Amino acid sequence: MSPDTRAGVVIAGVSPHPPVIVPSVGGREAGTAEKTARALSDLSRAIVQENPDTLVLVGPHGPVFRDAIACTQDRTLHGDLSGFGAQDASVRLENDLELAHEVAAMALESSYGTRVAMVGADERRAYQLSQGLDHGAVVPLYFLKQAGLESKLVNFTMGLLPLTEIYAFGMTVARAAEKMGRRIAFLASGDLSHRLTPAAPAGYHPRGREFDALIVRALKEGDPRLLVQMDPALEEDAGECGLRPIVMMFGSVDGRLIEPEVLSYEGPFGVGYAIAVVRPRGREVSREFASRWEAVEDQRLEQLRSRQSPIVALARESLESYVRTGRRVKPRPEHKKLLDQRAGAFVSLKKHGELRGCIGTTEATTHDLCEEVIQNAISAGTQDPRFPPVEADELVDLKYSVDVLGEAELVESLEDLDPKDYGVIVEKGWRRGLLLPDLEGIDTAAEQVDIAKRKAGIRSSETGVSLFRFKVTRYH
Repeated sequence: MSPDTRAGVVIAGVSPHPPVIVPSVGGREAGTAEKTARALSDLSRAIVQENPDTLVLVGPHGPVFRDAIACTQDRTLHGDLSGFGAQDASVRLENDLELAHEVAAMALESSYGTRVAMVGADERRAYQLSQGLDHGAVVPLYFLKQAGLESKLVNFTMGLLPLTEIYAFGMTVARAAEKMGRRIAFLASGDLSHRLTPAAPAGYHPRGREFDALIVRALKEGDPRLLVQMDPALEEDAGECGLRPIVMMFGSVDGRLIEPEVLSYEGPFGVGYAIAVVRPRGREVSREFASRWEAVEDQRLEQLRSRQSPIVALARESLESYVRTGRRVKPRPEHKKLLDQRAGAFVSLKKHGELRGCIGTTEATTHDLCEEVIQNAISAGTQDPRFPPVEADELVDLKYSVDVLGEAELVESLEDLDPKDYGVIVEKGWRRGLLLPDLEGIDTAAEQVDIAKRKAGIRSSETGVSLFRFKVTRYH
């Protein structure tokens, strides 16, 4: 097949970023990862041969936001490896700000409404960020410059967004390039598992190699479904930094015939390094994966809503009515049982598996449980200080849960607590903190109490703290 000369993604790839493979950093130790260095040189030559107008590079080590993709907006993008003892290993490229701003505008208008945080001097001061490209960008760019790269650059940093949204953002990058007539190379910079051996940087986990094998298989087969549908526990156990950049790379070639090739894989230093090149060709309807995921997700949400309890339906209807019309709903006959109760309640919202808001009351503040749920559902969507208010186009993607709190009882010690069965309240004077039971990642009573203390502004070492436990009835 001849190279694709149309605008859009003309070549894509995956690169690790260990500074040790740069000769002036690694010295003799660079030979330990010589296979990776050779393959990265091969990938760099393949990219340069395509003569792209712009290189779009996405990595994991710049400013990472929970609700946005970061993009560097300086006119000139530069960085070096002086922090690794090699100031001479430096790169400098012109920023393609026109393309970056077009991507940002199109991403915001997409079905996900993905935000791009443009990071410049003011933002670096506000967030106390370092200036210049990080090593996740500099290492692959060093090899590309050695190969003769002369294109412009757009530098994105992945966000902690759902994988389906990350994939869709890659699609947006490709569409923006096509709209602007840009021929772009898309490079995902990321290492695989950091837990391959007992001496690995993040310690050893037996599932590290399982994660790497799945990534390599997905790259060989050109199949992003293996990654987007990955068990989240495997991602967590691997201790990686490459999954989201790789998923975004796959999104950039959605709907295209591709010729994928894994150039190398090895795991020196207990960290997995994979290098792959992906050559996109013509259009192929059978590879339009994103539309299928959206249909499956819509079906799942519809089934979930058909099975949800009346109290959860009330929470959903309350927020939807308030966001769309500004009006509060009134309880219906099926809520009669709730009208006879008074209790504190928490309403939690999730979007694509990530928390989107949570507000509650530890004890009854209204005349019945219906009003408690209505009030807290609206607050969870509009008043949680951690998140911007929910907008109308997000409502379809939200999952709701309601926790109704039982009466709190004073306990004497940690031995009376169980974070799976009981929530906890810590109290000292006017300071009070609460944590619900059965939260992911909290396995011991000591962890539960420590987090509740932090929420209350109570130091971990403070004594004279009263502990209360309570049961929760959780509705989905």
